[in-house]
Amino acid sequence: MEKFDLIIVGGGPAGLTAAIYAVRSGLNTAFIEADAPGGKLTLTNEISNWPGIEETHGADLALSMFNHATALGAKYIYGRVNEIKEHEYGKEVISDQDSYLAHAVIVATGTKERLLGIENEVEFAGRGVSYCAVCDGGFTRGKDIIVIGGGNSAFEETIYLAGLAKSITIVVRKDKARAEAKIVQQVEALDNVTILYNHDSIAMVASDNHINGLTVHDRINDKTYTLDGEMIFPYIGSDPITNMLDGVVDLDARNYVIANNDMETSVAGIFSAGDINQKTLRQVVTAASDGAIAAQSAFNYIKENF
Repeated sequence: MEKFDLIIVGGGPAGLTAAIYAVRSGLNTAFIEADAPGGKLTLTNEISNWPGIEETHGADLALSMFNHATALGAKYIYGRVNEIKEHEYGKEVISDQDSYLAHAVIVATGTKERLLGIENEVEFAGRGVSYCAVCDGGFTRGKDIIVIGGGNSAFEETIYLAGLAKSITIVVRKDKARAEAKIVQQVEALDNVTILYNHDSIAMVASDNHINGLTVHDRINDKTYTLDGEMIFPYIGSDPITNMLDGVVDLDARNYVIANNDMETSVAGIFSAGDINQKTLRQVVTAASDGAIAAQSAFNYIKENF
Protein backbone atom coordinates (compact mmCIF):
# COMPACT_ATOMS: atom_id res chain seq x y z
CA MET A 1 0.00 0.00 0.00
CA GLU A 2 1.15 3.50 -0.80
CA LYS A 3 2.22 5.40 2.31
CA PHE A 4 1.91 9.07 3.21
CA ASP A 5 2.44 11.25 6.25
CA LEU A 6 -1.05 12.72 5.83
CA ILE A 7 -4.11 11.81 3.81
CA ILE A 8 -6.90 14.32 3.36
CA VAL A 9 -10.31 12.93 2.51
CA GLY A 10 -12.07 15.54 0.40
CA GLY A 11 -10.91 18.06 -2.17
CA GLY A 12 -13.09 21.07 -1.44
CA PRO A 13 -11.90 24.39 0.03
CA ALA A 14 -11.18 22.82 3.44
CA GLY A 15 -9.32 19.84 2.00
CA LEU A 16 -7.32 21.82 -0.55
CA THR A 17 -6.33 24.45 2.01
CA ALA A 18 -5.26 21.67 4.38
CA ALA A 19 -3.17 20.17 1.56
CA ILE A 20 -1.45 23.50 0.89
CA TYR A 21 -0.57 24.03 4.55
CA ALA A 22 0.46 20.40 5.08
CA VAL A 23 2.86 20.33 2.14
CA ARG A 24 4.34 23.65 3.16
CA SER A 25 4.98 22.09 6.57
CA GLY A 26 6.98 19.34 4.91
CA LEU A 27 4.42 16.53 5.09
CA ASN A 28 4.13 13.96 2.32
CA THR A 29 0.47 14.61 1.57
CA ALA A 30 -2.28 13.19 -0.61
CA PHE A 31 -5.90 14.20 -0.95
CA ILE A 32 -8.63 11.86 -2.14
CA GLU A 33 -11.69 13.24 -3.92
CA ALA A 34 -14.58 11.34 -5.49
CA ASP A 35 -15.97 14.22 -7.55
CA ALA A 36 -14.50 17.25 -9.26
CA PRO A 37 -11.86 18.90 -7.02
CA GLY A 38 -13.22 22.09 -5.50
CA GLY A 39 -16.37 20.70 -3.90
CA LYS A 40 -19.37 22.99 -3.98
CA LEU A 41 -17.25 25.78 -5.42
CA THR A 42 -17.54 24.09 -8.79
CA LEU A 43 -21.33 24.55 -8.62
CA THR A 44 -21.17 28.22 -7.60
CA ASN A 45 -21.43 30.60 -10.51
CA GLU A 46 -20.08 33.70 -8.78
CA ILE A 47 -18.07 34.28 -5.60
CA SER A 48 -18.00 37.82 -4.24
CA ASN A 49 -17.11 37.27 -0.57
CA TRP A 50 -13.63 35.76 -0.87
CA PRO A 51 -11.29 38.36 0.71
CA GLY A 52 -9.24 40.29 -1.80
CA ILE A 53 -11.20 39.21 -4.87
CA GLU A 54 -14.24 41.32 -5.66
CA GLU A 55 -15.79 38.72 -7.93
CA THR A 56 -14.79 35.39 -9.48
CA HIS A 57 -16.38 32.21 -10.71
CA GLY A 58 -16.51 29.38 -8.19
CA ALA A 59 -14.99 26.93 -10.67
CA ASP A 60 -12.07 29.31 -11.29
CA LEU A 61 -11.36 29.65 -7.57
CA ALA A 62 -11.61 25.88 -7.17
CA LEU A 63 -9.12 25.32 -10.00
CA SER A 64 -6.73 27.86 -8.50
CA MET A 65 -6.85 26.05 -5.15
CA PHE A 66 -6.35 22.67 -6.82
CA ASN A 67 -3.40 23.91 -8.90
CA HIS A 68 -1.85 25.55 -5.85
CA ALA A 69 -2.02 22.35 -3.81
CA THR A 70 -0.70 20.08 -6.55
CA ALA A 71 2.03 22.52 -7.62
CA LEU A 72 3.40 22.44 -4.09
CA GLY A 73 3.51 18.64 -4.22
CA ALA A 74 0.23 17.34 -2.81
CA LYS A 75 -0.85 14.18 -4.64
CA TYR A 76 -4.37 14.05 -6.04
CA ILE A 77 -6.03 10.63 -5.86
CA TYR A 78 -9.41 9.93 -7.39
CA GLY A 79 -11.69 7.75 -5.30
CA ARG A 80 -14.46 7.58 -2.74
CA VAL A 81 -13.34 6.75 0.80
CA ASN A 82 -15.54 4.20 2.53
CA GLU A 83 -13.61 3.35 5.68
CA ILE A 84 -10.83 4.56 7.96
CA LYS A 85 -9.19 1.95 10.19
CA GLU A 86 -6.45 1.86 12.80
CA HIS A 87 -3.12 0.49 11.55
CA GLU A 88 0.33 0.08 13.04
CA TYR A 89 1.51 2.73 10.56
CA GLY A 90 -1.21 5.06 11.87
CA LYS A 91 -4.38 4.86 9.78
CA GLU A 92 -5.54 2.82 6.82
CA VAL A 93 -7.75 4.70 4.40
CA ILE A 94 -9.86 2.42 2.22
CA SER A 95 -11.46 3.75 -0.95
CA ASP A 96 -13.42 2.13 -3.73
CA GLN A 97 -10.22 2.20 -5.79
CA ASP A 98 -7.45 1.17 -3.38
CA SER A 99 -6.16 1.34 0.20
CA TYR A 100 -3.55 3.77 1.54
CA LEU A 101 -1.62 4.27 4.77
CA ALA A 102 -1.00 7.53 6.62
CA HIS A 103 0.20 8.65 10.01
CA ALA A 104 -2.81 10.97 10.26
CA VAL A 105 -6.02 11.74 8.39
CA ILE A 106 -8.02 14.91 7.87
CA VAL A 107 -11.64 14.36 6.79
CA ALA A 108 -13.12 17.29 4.88
CA THR A 109 -15.92 15.76 2.84
CA GLY A 110 -18.51 18.52 3.33
CA THR A 111 -22.27 18.18 3.14
CA LYS A 112 -24.73 17.11 0.51
CA GLU A 113 -28.01 18.96 -0.01
CA ARG A 114 -31.19 16.97 -0.09
CA LEU A 115 -32.64 17.39 -3.55
CA LEU A 116 -36.25 17.96 -4.50
CA GLY A 117 -35.78 15.72 -7.52
CA ILE A 118 -37.54 18.09 -9.93
CA GLU A 119 -36.72 19.27 -13.42
CA ASN A 120 -33.79 21.71 -13.85
CA GLU A 121 -32.76 21.58 -10.19
CA VAL A 122 -29.38 19.93 -10.73
CA GLU A 123 -28.76 21.37 -14.19
CA PHE A 124 -29.15 24.96 -13.00
CA ALA A 125 -27.28 24.81 -9.70
CA GLY A 126 -25.24 28.01 -9.69
CA ARG A 127 -27.36 29.49 -12.48
CA GLY A 128 -30.32 30.66 -10.48
CA VAL A 129 -30.56 27.72 -8.09
CA SER A 130 -28.66 28.27 -4.85
CA TYR A 131 -28.45 26.40 -1.56
CA CYS A 132 -26.67 29.20 0.31
CA ALA A 133 -28.31 32.54 1.03
CA VAL A 134 -25.21 34.02 2.65
CA CYS A 135 -23.13 33.01 -0.38
CA ASP A 136 -25.49 34.29 -3.06
CA GLY A 137 -27.73 36.78 -1.30
CA GLY A 138 -25.95 39.68 -2.96
CA PHE A 139 -27.23 38.52 -6.35
CA THR A 140 -30.87 38.81 -5.21
CA ARG A 141 -30.90 42.59 -4.82
CA GLY A 142 -34.03 44.02 -6.39
CA LYS A 143 -35.18 40.62 -7.65
CA ASP A 144 -38.24 38.46 -7.13
CA ILE A 145 -37.05 35.16 -5.66
CA ILE A 146 -38.47 31.88 -4.37
CA VAL A 147 -37.59 29.89 -1.25
CA ILE A 148 -38.69 26.25 -0.98
CA GLY A 149 -39.11 24.63 2.43
CA GLY A 150 -40.98 24.84 5.70
CA GLY A 151 -38.26 24.32 8.30
CA ASN A 152 -36.06 26.64 10.31
CA SER A 153 -33.44 26.91 7.56
CA ALA A 154 -35.93 28.05 4.92
CA PHE A 155 -37.53 30.64 7.18
CA GLU A 156 -34.27 31.90 8.72
CA GLU A 157 -32.71 32.35 5.29
CA THR A 158 -35.85 34.16 4.17
CA ILE A 159 -35.36 36.69 6.96
CA TYR A 160 -31.82 37.29 5.71
CA LEU A 161 -32.83 37.50 2.04
CA ALA A 162 -35.79 39.79 2.74
CA GLY A 163 -33.40 42.66 3.36
CA LEU A 164 -31.98 42.22 -0.13
CA ALA A 165 -34.61 40.88 -2.51
CA LYS A 166 -37.54 42.81 -3.94
CA SER A 167 -39.98 40.04 -3.02
CA ILE A 168 -39.87 36.47 -1.73
CA THR A 169 -42.38 33.68 -2.13
CA ILE A 170 -41.95 30.71 0.23
CA VAL A 171 -43.36 27.45 -1.07
CA VAL A 172 -44.32 25.06 1.75
CA ARG A 173 -45.52 21.54 0.94
CA LYS A 174 -47.54 21.02 4.13
CA ASP A 175 -50.40 23.01 5.65
CA LYS A 176 -48.10 24.65 8.18
CA ALA A 177 -44.42 25.37 8.66
CA ARG A 178 -42.13 23.11 10.66
CA ALA A 179 -40.06 26.14 11.69
CA GLU A 180 -40.23 27.45 15.24
CA ALA A 181 -43.26 29.66 15.88
CA LYS A 182 -41.11 32.69 16.72
CA ILE A 183 -39.28 32.46 13.41
CA VAL A 184 -42.53 32.00 11.47
CA GLN A 185 -43.96 35.10 13.14
CA GLN A 186 -40.90 37.12 12.12
CA VAL A 187 -41.33 36.03 8.51
CA GLU A 188 -45.06 36.72 8.52
CA ALA A 189 -44.33 40.27 9.63
CA LEU A 190 -42.15 40.98 6.58
CA ASP A 191 -43.89 43.12 3.97
CA ASN A 192 -42.14 41.60 0.97
CA VAL A 193 -42.70 37.92 1.82
CA THR A 194 -45.62 35.69 0.79
CA ILE A 195 -46.05 32.16 2.15
CA LEU A 196 -47.83 29.54 0.05
CA TYR A 197 -48.90 26.50 2.07
CA ASN A 198 -50.13 23.19 0.61
CA HIS A 199 -48.08 23.72 -2.53
CA ASP A 200 -45.90 21.09 -4.22
CA SER A 201 -42.87 22.14 -6.26
CA ILE A 202 -43.22 20.52 -9.68
CA ALA A 203 -40.45 21.91 -11.91
CA MET A 204 -37.99 24.76 -12.11
CA VAL A 205 -38.51 26.87 -15.22
CA ALA A 206 -35.54 28.21 -17.15
CA SER A 207 -34.81 30.24 -20.25
CA ASP A 208 -31.68 31.87 -21.67
CA ASN A 209 -29.59 29.50 -19.57
CA HIS A 210 -30.97 30.82 -16.26
CA ILE A 211 -33.83 30.06 -13.88
CA ASN A 212 -36.85 32.33 -14.18
CA GLY A 213 -39.63 30.56 -12.29
CA LEU A 214 -41.08 27.57 -10.48
CA THR A 215 -44.08 25.49 -11.48
CA VAL A 216 -46.16 24.59 -8.42
CA HIS A 217 -49.31 22.66 -7.68
CA ASP A 218 -51.87 24.09 -5.27
CA ARG A 219 -53.30 20.99 -3.61
CA ILE A 220 -56.25 22.80 -2.01
CA ASN A 221 -57.56 24.21 -5.29
CA ASP A 222 -56.05 21.48 -7.49
CA LYS A 223 -54.40 24.11 -9.65
CA THR A 224 -50.99 24.04 -11.34
CA TYR A 225 -49.33 27.33 -12.27
CA THR A 226 -45.91 29.01 -12.51
CA LEU A 227 -44.44 31.50 -10.07
CA ASP A 228 -42.04 34.10 -11.46
CA GLY A 229 -38.65 34.14 -9.77
CA GLU A 230 -35.12 35.00 -10.86
CA MET A 231 -33.52 32.82 -8.17
CA ILE A 232 -34.68 29.75 -6.26
CA PHE A 233 -33.36 28.69 -2.87
CA PRO A 234 -34.36 25.11 -1.93
CA TYR A 235 -34.03 24.48 1.80
CA ILE A 236 -35.23 21.00 2.55
CA GLY A 237 -32.10 20.09 4.48
CA SER A 238 -28.57 18.80 3.97
CA ASP A 239 -26.55 15.95 5.41
CA PRO A 240 -22.87 15.71 6.31
CA ILE A 241 -20.88 13.14 4.34
CA THR A 242 -19.54 11.27 7.34
CA ASN A 243 -20.40 7.65 6.58
CA MET A 244 -16.72 6.67 6.77
CA LEU A 245 -16.59 8.06 10.32
CA ASP A 246 -19.73 6.41 11.65
CA GLY A 247 -18.68 4.31 14.63
CA VAL A 248 -15.13 5.66 14.37
CA VAL A 249 -15.29 9.15 15.91
CA ASP A 250 -17.94 10.96 17.94
CA LEU A 251 -20.76 12.38 15.83
CA ASP A 252 -23.77 14.38 16.97
CA ALA A 253 -27.39 13.38 16.44
CA ARG A 254 -27.32 14.81 12.90
CA ASN A 255 -24.04 13.00 12.06
CA TYR A 256 -21.88 16.13 12.14
CA VAL A 257 -18.40 15.63 13.59
CA ILE A 258 -17.76 16.80 17.13
CA ALA A 259 -14.34 18.43 16.94
CA ASN A 260 -12.51 20.94 19.13
CA ASN A 261 -11.01 24.27 18.08
CA ASP A 262 -7.89 22.47 16.83
CA MET A 263 -10.06 20.30 14.55
CA GLU A 264 -9.23 17.23 16.66
CA THR A 265 -11.90 14.53 16.76
CA SER A 266 -12.42 12.04 19.55
CA VAL A 267 -9.80 9.75 17.96
CA ALA A 268 -6.13 10.68 17.99
CA GLY A 269 -4.77 11.12 14.50
CA ILE A 270 -8.13 11.83 12.87
CA PHE A 271 -8.97 15.47 12.27
CA SER A 272 -11.98 17.05 10.59
CA ALA A 273 -12.47 20.34 8.77
CA GLY A 274 -15.10 22.34 6.97
CA ASP A 275 -18.82 21.78 6.68
CA ILE A 276 -18.87 18.32 8.29
CA ASN A 277 -18.06 19.91 11.66
CA GLN A 278 -20.58 21.25 14.14
CA LYS A 279 -20.61 24.99 13.37
CA THR A 280 -22.94 27.91 12.74
CA LEU A 281 -21.43 29.40 9.57
CA ARG A 282 -20.58 27.22 6.58
CA GLN A 283 -18.72 29.33 4.01
CA VAL A 284 -15.69 28.99 1.76
CA VAL A 285 -13.66 31.21 4.04
CA THR A 286 -14.55 29.24 7.20
CA ALA A 287 -13.81 25.96 5.44
CA ALA A 288 -10.40 27.26 4.41
CA SER A 289 -9.74 28.38 7.98
CA ASP A 290 -10.64 24.94 9.32
CA GLY A 291 -8.37 23.31 6.76
CA ALA A 292 -5.38 25.41 7.75
CA ILE A 293 -5.94 24.68 11.45
CA ALA A 294 -6.42 20.96 10.81
CA ALA A 295 -3.19 20.78 8.80
CA GLN A 296 -1.21 22.46 11.56
CA SER A 297 -2.74 20.17 14.18
CA ALA A 298 -1.95 17.12 12.04
CA PHE A 299 1.63 18.33 11.60
CA ASN A 300 2.05 18.69 15.37
CA TYR A 301 0.52 15.25 15.97
CA ILE A 302 2.79 13.54 13.43
CA LYS A 303 5.85 15.36 14.73
CA GLU A 304 5.13 14.20 18.28
CA ASN A 305 4.17 10.60 17.50
CA PHE A 306 6.16 9.44 14.47
